[in-house]
Amino acid sequence: MSKIKPSKGAPYARIIGVGGYRPTRVVPNEVILETIDSSDEWIRSRSGIVTRHWASDEETVAAMSIEASGKAIADAGIDPDRIGAVVVSTVSHFKQTPAVATEIAHKIGAGRPAAFDISAGCAGFGYGLTLAKGMIVEGSAEYVLVIGVERLSDLTDLEDRATAFLFGDGAGAVVVGPSQEPAIGPTVWGSEGDKSETIKQTVAWNDLHVGDVSTLPLDSKGEIKFPAITQEGQAVFRWAVFEMAKVAQQALDAAGISPEDLDVFIPHQANMRIIDSMVKTLKLPEHVTVARDIESTGNTSAASIPLAMERLLATGQAKSGDTALVIGFGAGLVYAATVVTLP
Repeated sequence: MSKIKPSKGAPYARIIGVGGYRPTRVVPNEVILETIDSSDEWIRSRSGIVTRHWASDEETVAAMSIEASGKAIADAGIDPDRIGAVVVSTVSHFKQTPAVATEIAHKIGAGRPAAFDISAGCAGFGYGLTLAKGMIVEGSAEYVLVIGVERLSDLTDLEDRATAFLFGDGAGAVVVGPSQEPAIGPTVWGSEGDKSETIKQTVAWNDLHVGDVSTLPLDSKGEIKFPAITQEGQAVFRWAVFEMAKVAQQALDAAGISPEDLDVFIPHQANMRIIDSMVKTLKLPEHVTVARDIESTGNTSAASIPLAMERLLATGQAKSGDTALVIGFGAGLVYAATVVTLP
């Protein structure tokens, strides 16, 4: 017989607060066209993006996260020192260690919570949300702060016609807390590592340090390019359109929710055509509000879902208590989908 006492957490978990931060600089497509041979019409038709936000030197990964977290904590109506864990999903914090989560936890006044970073690309928010739910139900934390944050402008090759227009910067955060009723459904998540080369970093960090520089990519000035995110656009598009709609449906089924029961759909803001195709494949009713934040925010990877959620609630397009399907998917290739009750 086991001598270990059973854990005593909350019966369920829910999102109780949300916050977002978008950098002050708004970058229209015309700026992107200064370095690639394209057109505003082509960018809009391919992606749906009209503008995106790029961070200044002062708008660091930590600084943007702190701003978004403060709003989420205020929205949740709790004191920061009640947060038992801080989970940060990002691929654009350039210090291998320490985790940026520890700096954020300290600066928001969270006391001494567990704090760590995860790297799950555009599915990172869903991964973090699932970890938070587990901590609350297991009893290792009463409240968990989940942050998705990116400075993808640092990892954008402005001479790459396929990706230069895609990426933006920003931070989104949610506070997850205890609930007496189910408010975060089962997560359908996974990975397809055989497709890992379809979205990747162009050059490994250590190649810049010890690699053969003659093999490194050069820019139009003949200088070594900083590592950037690259992707096989058509392969990623097909995978997202055909496979992620299946995952989204599995998440609905796991939560016992039909498309007619949904109020809101918040997919990762990767591409407007992908979003529209998923809406069609899932046969979502017209009453379902669909997040299309990509038009003015671009693809912010791990930050895209909480940023879109925050905007829908702030603008009144969605309301507290609405049932929302969220799904993230990207580099890895990885994915995570679940149904949540909006805060």
